[in-house]
Amino acid sequence: MSDPEGSGFSSMEGREEQQAFDAVRAVVSWYADRIAAEGRAPVPDEARVRELKAARRAALDDQAQLATADPEEAAGVAAFYAARLRELAGS
Repeated sequence: MSDPEGSGFSSMEGREEQQAFDAVRAVVSWYADRIAAEGRAPVPDEARVRELKAARRAALDDQAQLATADPEEAAGVAAFYAARLRELAGS
């Protein structure tokens, strides 16, 4: 479907927001998996659980901000969280 205005901008805007949302969601999922694994440990590390929950909460807060982000901000969030996921996956 073509953009009635002819600019193609509106479809680009949605793409950046979706990429950012997906990147943040992947990081939130990583944290949730680690929180669950820590909870199943014979002796959960409560400090680690607090750290993971705080990081997950920060990611969720960033995700909520995407509702008002412009395409440039959304692209920055996507890049940050894609890099964060690579960093977390390597640890």
